[in-house]
Amino acid sequence: MPASDQSSTLSTGIADPRLARLLGIDHGLPPVPLGAQTVQALRTRFAQPPQWSPEYMSEKRFTTREPSDAAVLVPIVLREQPTVLLTVRSAKLSTHSGQVAFPGGKRDPQDVSAEATALREAHEEVGLAPKNVEVLGRLPVYVTGTAFNITPVVALVHPQPSYFPNPGEVADLFEVPLSFLLNPAHHERHAMQWQGVDREWFAMPYQDGERQRYIWGATAGMLRNLYRFLAA
Repeated sequence: MPASDQSSTLSTGIADPRLARLLGIDHGLPPVPLGAQTVQALRTRFAQPPQWSPEYMSEKRFTTREPSDAAVLVPIVLREQPTVLLTVRSAKLSTHSGQVAFPGGKRDPQDVSAEATALREAHEEVGLAPKNVEVLGRLPVYVTGTAFNITPVVALVHPQPSYFPNPGEVADLFEVPLSFLLNPAHHERHAMQWQGVDREWFAMPYQDGERQRYIWGATAGMLRNLYRFLAA
């Protein structure tokens, strides 16, 4: 398996999350109907949000560093069947290296909002032009064990002829069908004890040709919240 797909030694300290105990797969929950995944349905849902509760909002903290505000873009690419654009973080990064992630990062002082952070970071990381992005809204803040307070900014993205990943931050890019991510039959729940603390997380392994893209941790947690929001 290519190095960019490995979840080797990550910022969580977990050697390989794929080896963690499987608690279950949520076959019993209904997928979000395809009719609720259309462009107009997504616009309407964010314009008129329902009453709902996020499932995951924070991880057990395992660092003493001061919390930092951050934002990610959840980019729903407008293809015949919508997809979500994801990155594989460079192994050179100090936190969450090698993990599948959304484009995003820490808020800069000049950023006037979480949306500004998400759009700037997406442009810097993968070359996504802001003119091709239609922001729909936010999901609740997700707090990682590495002390990042992440605001997920959900957006519709018009496909670009090409992207320009920053090699210092991004090892790879790929897309996953939105319908796959919004079907709980693909949502695995895992657990492992690490440093004497019980930790649990979601994983959404996706077979991308010959590669398995292992979506887990914070990224999977935010996608689970997107599922809950659209299924409410």
